[in-house]
Amino acid sequence: MPLLPLEPFLFPDGLLTDGAGDGLDWPGCWWVLHTRPRAEKSLARCLLQRAVPFFLPLYKREWRSHGRARGSHLPLFPGYVFLYGDGQSRLDALATNHVAGVLPVGDQPRLYADLLRVYRLMEAGAPLTPEERLEPGTPVEITGGPLAGLEGTVLRRGKQMKLFVEVQFLQRGVSAEIERWMIRPLRAERPAMA
Repeated sequence: MPLLPLEPFLFPDGLLTDGAGDGLDWPGCWWVLHTRPRAEKSLARCLLQRAVPFFLPLYKREWRSHGRARGSHLPLFPGYVFLYGDGQSRLDALATNHVAGVLPVGDQPRLYADLLRVYRLMEAGAPLTPEERLEPGTPVEITGGPLAGLEGTVLRRGKQMKLFVEVQFLQRGVSAEIERWMIRPLRAERPAMA
């Protein structure tokens, strides 16, 4: 049983899926907000009240305490919330007093693509695990199941096979369990001969 219900983690709902956050249809850009310690959800609530577009990737963590099953929704990237907007949106976020710093994003399309892949993992309902930066593995594409079309890196955790999706800007990622039949290796592109 969760200690607290799942709070809004994306505003507006179509920010990632309707192409809004790709920068083509909406004015603005992505900002990475570095929050004060353990203030990610508080910041998300404040941004929601102010109607400022944001994405706070969450995962469900479960454990047992005194013989009872417990659970909570925690940030996949502790200390970070992704904001989409203009300079005024950034100022609105700073006014919440939950932000320790704002990181500008140089490669907007790459961050959007990374966030979209993380969102798709969340929407698929796969059990997620936060991951620190890991050594490069085999790049793969998911060919079947609800994650079809996603690309990532294969990891092994004991007998489990997982798909690792990285948000390169943060040098962190998230993994989801997959089955061998769901993947095909991607071929490394050969450099052009001069």
